[in-house]
Parts: sequence; C-alpha cells; structure tokens
Amino acid sequence: MPLNIPGILVPFQLLFNPRILLPNLTVKDIRHLDFVALKKAGYRGAVFDKDNCLTLPNKDQLVPELRDAWDECRRTFGEGNVLIVSNSAGSSSDTAGIQAESVKRSLQAPVLFHSTPKPGYSCIHSIRRYFSSLHAPVRIEQLIIVGDRVFTDVVLANRLRDLERGSGLIHLCFRCVFERCGTVGRENNAGSRHRSIDNGPLAIWTTGVWKREATLMRWCEKKLVDIVQRRASRDEIELEGPSPFLKVLPPPPVQTRSWRFWRR
Repeated sequence: MPLNIPGILVPFQLLFNPRILLPNLTVKDIRHLDFVALKKAGYRGAVFDKDNCLTLPNKDQLVPELRDAWDECRRTFGEGNVLIVSNSAGSSSDTAGIQAESVKRSLQAPVLFHSTPKPGYSCIHSIRRYFSSLHAPVRIEQLIIVGDRVFTDVVLANRLRDLERGSGLIHLCFRCVFERCGTVGRENNAGSRHRSIDNGPLAIWTTGVWKREATLMRWCEKKLVDIVQRRASRDEIELEGPSPFLKVLPPPPVQTRSWRFWRR
C-alpha cells in the first residue's frame, strides 16, 4: 500500500487542534449501533471504512458476525446512501478498480474511487460530491462516518465538519487555538440530542479488531485520544448517560457440557 502522506501529516494539525482526534461515539463494532435510531435522528447516509471495520484486512468478504447489522444498515439508509471509503479498494493502489468491484459485489454497496488516501482533503471533497450527486442529495451533516482508525476515519469526519462550516485550513488552525470547543461541538442535553446533527457528521470509532495489524499505531492512537479526552472538559466531548444510538447486545449463550452415561 502506498505511503499515506495525509495520515502522516495529521500529528502536525494536532498542534493547533488536538480535538480533531475525538470521536463522537465509540463502539466495539457496528453491531452495537442502532441504525433505526440514527435515521430517526436525521442521519440519512453513512460512510464506512472496510478493513477491520467490515472485513478482514485485505479481504473483500463481510465478517460473518456483522451480516445482520450490515443488512439493517443498508435497509435503513437505502440504496446508494451507504458508501465504502477505503485506503485499499477504490484507492490509487487499486489497479483498474478490480478490488473495488469485488468489494461492491460482496458488500452490495458502492465504493468510492479516490486518488488521495484518507483523511486527505481531496478524498473529503470526493465524498461531498458523491452524496450531493444522489437523486435525493444527502447533506454532510446528515452523515455518519464509521471506521476503526483515528488518524484516518475520525479525522476525516472532523475535517468534513470543519469544511462544512466554511473554514479553510489556515483559518481553522488559528480558530482552534482560541475557540474552546474545537472541532467537536458540544452535544445537546438528553431531550434534544437528536439536534446534535447540526454540528456536522457523526464520527464513530470502532475499537474491535477482527485481525491484528498496525498494533503499535493503534496503541498510539488510543493513547492520544485518552490524553485529549482527559484535558478536555467532559461536557465538550460527549453526553452523560447512555447514547440513544447504541444497542445493548444479548450476552453470548452459555455452552453447557453434555454428559453421557453408559451402563456396563
């Protein structure tokens, strides 16, 4: 995979705007998301990472355990409103778009073709163009962005939010030095949390890993998120109490040992 220059440059932006690392919601995997509740709140489209979020790394098939959740997501948001944005399939390293076509058939969802890796601004503009070109256009603030990497997926969501506010990169850096809220807008109280959609796309970080890879980088990302969260006031990051967008999964069935008795 080619060197991800936009991802490598993210730490420099942290000097001006550390909150660009913060997700709005953290889940183990997409089975914990209530897509119906998200749709009722006003979210109409979704952007998903592929590797270790929906599939095993370098594989095109959906992780079997996610089948029900994935079907619910596609059924809830509708055909074309769920987009796969990967730094493998559909990227400049995907010769002739062969992997993108394979992923599209396997996941039954469109794959974005983009020449710049996430979270590059060129990729961000491609996402905006895709959703604005739909028969029923989806605004950026009506999107959820789901992925397992902070430096790519979470940063991409927060950059989308800032670009939607009309901020250039230089202006954004100066603004985040003086503004208290940074890029992650304060969530509303429990009675009006659905109006948090006005703050832009919802950044959702999946922490479960289906296959170990980039272990050191993941550890660094988690530590940086923890540091920024500790330094930020709690009410600037997330709402106290359970999120209305989360599902409580039933515990796995307890396996009982079967006993056999024989007579001599």
